Amino acid sequence: MANELSRRHVLGLGVAGCGAICLAPGLPRAAWALDVGQARGLIDDVVAEINRVISSGESEAAMLTQFEALFVRYADVPVIARSVLGPAGRQASPAQIAGFTTAFQGFISRRYGRRFREFIGGRIEVGDARAVKSYYEVITTAFLQGESPFEVRFHVSDKSGRLLFFNIIIEGVNMLASARTEIGAMLDRQGGNLDALIAELQST
Repeated sequence: MANELSRRHVLGLGVAGCGAICLAPGLPRAAWALDVGQARGLIDDVVAEINRVISSGESEAAMLTQFEALFVRYADVPVIARSVLGPAGRQASPAQIAGFTTAFQGFISRRYGRRFREFIGGRIEVGDARAVKSYYEVITTAFLQGESPFEVRFHVSDKSGRLLFFNIIIEGVNMLASARTEIGAMLDRQGGNLDALIAELQST
């Protein structure tokens, strides 16, 4: 049970439905110039980078740095951060939004990076891709030592002007929705103080 929760936390950070994400404020809603081959090509690159990092044999600190660089390069970080922050972002200053985006970027990269170290000796393979409403979904399979293969779905859009992924789902576990719940709880603990939330994310 612990191993199952651990691998699910890698890509989802909690349980939530895809429908909530598709309707979340700030998310890509149109990707008219994008086609299925481009979406799959992006995730081919993402998966190749993940496989390279987990097989590199480097230290945890080095891997975490590489995972953050990967997240920045291939994920629509500003869109993800705005969606995760939710309504609190509407009252935030531009400086606070920028600070939160940077802090969240580091937070989520460290969270993923530490979990991905448990994937050493495994691999991820890219499979099918398909259009889903206003974005594309690319389906991959993770093969870990001593565990049954499991499915990972990437959502891809070019709404922000670049081809990027904006969500990852595994067996119904949705990164955006669960991260939004977690960040909301952290903000509540800070009494709604966004600057305090930023500081907590930087130290977590």
